Amino acid sequence: MEILRTEQVTKIYGSSENQVYAVNGVSFSVEQGEFVAIVGSSGSGKSTLMHMLGGVDRPTSGKVFIENEDIYQLSDDKLAIFRRRQVGLIYQFFNLVPVLNVEENMTLPVELDGKVPDKEFFKELVNTLGLENRLRHLPNELSGGQQQRVAIGRALMNRPAILLADEPTGNLDSKASAEIMELLKVFNQKYKQTLVMITHDLELAKQADRVLNMEDGRLVEIRRWSKEGKQVI
Repeated sequence: MEILRTEQVTKIYGSSENQVYAVNGVSFSVEQGEFVAIVGSSGSGKSTLMHMLGGVDRPTSGKVFIENEDIYQLSDDKLAIFRRRQVGLIYQFFNLVPVLNVEENMTLPVELDGKVPDKEFFKELVNTLGLENRLRHLPNELSGGQQQRVAIGRALMNRPAILLADEPTGNLDSKASAEIMELLKVFNQKYKQTLVMITHDLELAKQADRVLNMEDGRLVEIRRWSKEGKQVI
């Protein structure tokens, strides 16, 4: 089943002769349970594309569908609600609320929605993320890897249709990066969580089911790797 589809998505900054095409006519789709990586150098447009996939930044033209909902036909208020419920966002710099502890940060999206957090699901997430002994800690009492684990838990608390990760290991050392990648794969494989990851690191991207390569705002190549790390298409 198709979870995400873009149709000729374009983002232009500036006007007339000063126009810059950050993203230029990008079309692709993602199936339920798929792990897709989007790679590209700095300035290739991959983070701008991620913001449009997540309902954070409206495209200049084109369409983004999540579970067949044309998200940019929604009003700003309805889009904010849709984003909170259906899109899990993970950023390079964690974006945790500094005055909230681990449990409060993780359950914040649910409570913002006026709901009571699912205690069993929360416990399952905490155990999978290895945060059992950190629930009362503030972000500044955690390592970078632990903070990113909290951010992953927060992104998953509403059981989103799609998880979007923008350079999720970019602020971590190699050991913590490997641990975060393993956790993302666990949620993708065990929980069938659809995952799109932005990265500049091709070695990380090879762990995905499919790799989309961006250059100058365009998708230029689609590749797949076997589990042994060999390119198959």
